[in-house]
This record gives sequence, C-alpha cells and structure tokens, in this order.
Amino acid sequence: MSKQKDGSKSSGGSFDGILKGFTDLVEKLGELAEKGESLSKSGELKFPGKEAKGVYGFSVKVGGLGGNDVTVEPFGNIHKDRETGKSVVQEIREPLVDVFEEEAYTLLNAEMPGISAADVKLEVRDDILTIRAVKGDKKYCKEILLSFSPAQDKITVSCNNGIVEIKCIK
Repeated sequence: MSKQKDGSKSSGGSFDGILKGFTDLVEKLGELAEKGESLSKSGELKFPGKEAKGVYGFSVKVGGLGGNDVTVEPFGNIHKDRETGKSVVQEIREPLVDVFEEEAYTLLNAEMPGISAADVKLEVRDDILTIRAVKGDKKYCKEILLSFSPAQDKITVSCNNGIVEIKCIK
C-alpha cells in the first residue's frame, strides 16, 4: 500500500493514476470546449533488448467549423494488429497533421522532426493526399482526405524546425 498526499492509503496505485488522468483529461476537455482550442499529448516507449522505439499520442480539437465539434486524432507508430489484436511498433510513424481550410487554399502542418522539404514526397489520388518522408531512420507516412482534388503543380512544400507546411491551392 502507498500513502497519498492526504494521508490515506491506496492499494492499487496504477488504477488510481488512470482514474486521476482520466479526470484531468475530462476537465481539460471542458476548458477546451469553452475556448475552442486543442490538446495534444504524446510519449515515447523504449523496449528493453530491442532496437524499436514506440511513439504514440493523440490530439483533441474542439470547436472546428461546426462550433463545438470534437475531433480526436491519434498519431505515432504504435498500432493494433487487426489479426492478433496486439499492439505492434511499426517502422513508419504517422505524423500529427493539422488541416486549415482557407478560401483559396488548404494548409496542412505536419510534425515530422528531422525532415526537410526535399525529403517529402506527395501523391494525389482524387481527393486523398498521401505524405511520405524518409531521412535516415526517420520514416513518416500519412493519408489526408481533402475537400477537393488538388493539381500536383498547385502544391507547395516548406519546412521549418520539424514542421512541414503543405499548401494546396484550390
């Protein structure tokens, strides 16, 4: 048993921690709903004796175009295997991407540390934009559903401090 701050004893420390974390998240989501902001949380797992490194996270956005819409977007390279149901670490990371719809263009900001604009490869298929980037051991891939089908020559890519900015002109 462990002592808590108020002096009471707890027998299931990890369960109490999960409940506290969930309560904190619900409170934070309430604050976000009032302000129309976003929340992002991530972490890194290292596996003893293995070269694999797992990155996981999620982003919660409140208040999009519809007012009080809530969007939860996971990112990272830890995914559930559909056949076995077990969590697996994949070699390719799925970056966190923010999409901003403007009147004349759609702007995408993707978090890809260690990547330059020259490392980014884009593929457009109808209204799906696939972003791929490889540099050394850093590998990223993400498919984004757009509101239109952009022409390949109307897309620009720039990069600054690990943020890849992709502008798709309508």
